[in-house]
Amino acid sequence: MSGISVIGSGRWGTFLAWYAANYCNAEHVKIYSKPDAPDFIELKNTRKNPYLTLSDNMSLHEHIKDVLDNDFIIISIGCQHLRSLAKELNGYNIEGKTFLLAMKGLEEPNATILSDVMCQEISQSIHIATLGGPGHVQDYMKKVPSCAVIDSNEEEVKDRVIKIMQSDLIRFYYGSDFIGNQIGAALKNVIGIAAGILDGLEWYGLKGALMARAPVEVGRFIKHFGGNPLTAYGLSHLGDYEATLFSKHSHNRTFGEKFAKGENFGKLAEGYFTLKAVKNIADRDNISMPICQALYDAVYGGADIKETIRSIFDRTLKQEFE
Repeated sequence: MSGISVIGSGRWGTFLAWYAANYCNAEHVKIYSKPDAPDFIELKNTRKNPYLTLSDNMSLHEHIKDVLDNDFIIISIGCQHLRSLAKELNGYNIEGKTFLLAMKGLEEPNATILSDVMCQEISQSIHIATLGGPGHVQDYMKKVPSCAVIDSNEEEVKDRVIKIMQSDLIRFYYGSDFIGNQIGAALKNVIGIAAGILDGLEWYGLKGALMARAPVEVGRFIKHFGGNPLTAYGLSHLGDYEATLFSKHSHNRTFGEKFAKGENFGKLAEGYFTLKAVKNIADRDNISMPICQALYDAVYGGADIKETIRSIFDRTLKQEFE
């Protein structure tokens, strides 16, 4: 593999660039970010961040055109900024290039999946794949192995991306539900906030119930968009629960914990934005999403946290499996 580019210099994007430079046989890896981004400034000044040091075969670029010469480009930015990036990309010749979307979220206000955002804004013929599943930078840098799933609506693209990314550190599986894996990965962040709230309330015993019921709810949302509800039980959603619902490294879980304690987190938690998009669609299309509804009432509506979370478990009696 001659060269790989990464758009985004946050924790995950920088790790994926480092991973590509050290595990994917890439001769050179280019990272692009807006020059005023704090994490990018830190990388330019020190060639490291709190998690890793850049390899010699990695370079930093302030102009997006400088990283578009490679045929394989990983995108890892805030999901709500993807549309503006896609519009910018469409101004360059990117015909035939492959983009791996390494973020987990849905665009507000209509819960638009990220691959659709790309297709809506880019008129050229490109290839799109998505990355989902568990894994934290802190664990990977300790060489703790994990698994992930790559999906695409093109079988040959899945195969090509997996062969590029495969290593003894991360085992990649072939996805079979392009829609479901994106939705499952996005809502995993929402459920992570719920788990964090339970931690903040010290209601640890309810996390088991959350783990059992959340995939049912997420599967219902996946089905509504035309995906397979069973995908919610795969790597992109349930498979990512340990890294999100329990890990001290999870931004979404930490956001929820601090929110329950009345404290400010101050870092990006994608689930916060995805929650609003999910609520919009659930209300519009009458989808039963009791966990997300209660979470929205607490996070956005200012409802009493304890009463709101308890309300999930005080609903009308029903069979566990319908």
